[in-house]
Order: sequence, then C-alpha cells, then structure tokens
Amino acid sequence: AQRAWLATLPARLEPLPGVVMVHGRPDSDLDYLLDTVDAADPAGVRQATPEEVRARCAGIDAELLVCGHSHHPRVMQLPGGALVVNAGSVGLQAYDDDHRALHWIRNGSPHARYALCERSARGRWSVALIAVDYDWHAAAQQAQRNGAPDWALWLRTGWAQPGQ
Repeated sequence: AQRAWLATLPARLEPLPGVVMVHGRPDSDLDYLLDTVDAADPAGVRQATPEEVRARCAGIDAELLVCGHSHHPRVMQLPGGALVVNAGSVGLQAYDDDHRALHWIRNGSPHARYALCERSARGRWSVALIAVDYDWHAAAQQAQRNGAPDWALWLRTGWAQPGQ
C-alpha cells in the first residue's frame, strides 16, 4: 500500500510560488543535484560546483529549490539564481552506492537531519540545517536483526567506508 501511494506522488512539487521541490535533480530522481560522483575523489563523490548545479537546474525558475537524494545536508546560493537546499536525511546518514560509480556518502554523525526554510519580510530565504538526537542504537539494532549489518553501522555512526 505504501509503494502504491508513493507511485502516485509527483516527481516535482511547487508548494508555493517560486518554491520547487524535487527528490534528486529536476530531471532525475536517481542523480544528485548538489553532489557529483567523481572517481578522482577518495569518497568517489564531491560537492558539485555552482556551474554544475546551474546546468542541472536549467529551465527551473525558482527562488528556492529543495532537493534530497544524496542525504548530504547543504545549502548553495546560485549566483543570480535560486537558493538550493538539501535537507539531508532523517533516517540514513551514510551509505554506499554504485549508481554512476562506487561512492560513499557519510555525514559523520548519526543524527537525524532536516531543514527549516523561512522567507523574511524582505522576501529573502534563510535556511537552518538541523541535526537531531534520536535512538540510533535502536535503529541500528533493527537493521542488524533484519540482516543488514552495513545499514546498522551506517545508522549507528554516520560513516560508510570503502571495503565495509
């Protein structure tokens, strides 16, 4: 039932004029907006440049563009363009992935993450990236019981390492 409900959701949401929300990039749920898979980086992924992000947002007219997918909380102001926000992840602060190339996402702590975006009276956006304590040990124990020791480590530490 949950998967059927998820399938009904739009790939792009515009909850307010000038605000666009996507999962990954405006053109892809599977690719990152604020990160670039790069085999030259020790983690296999690096922060995207403003030029890369601007190209990935071509055709999007927004003051605030909210994305996710990489689980990396980050804010980037595009020169002359949108404020781009990745809120991070409530539930998984590290993982490995082989989409495009093998890479590791790691936030360095197991805290749940989200963002608060507020428009000021002047019409400009402010963003607070929030990290919240929760019982990540219980979440890790559940992952271990479900046969996912890699997830258990990621949930407990916020770290993913090559060779795990």
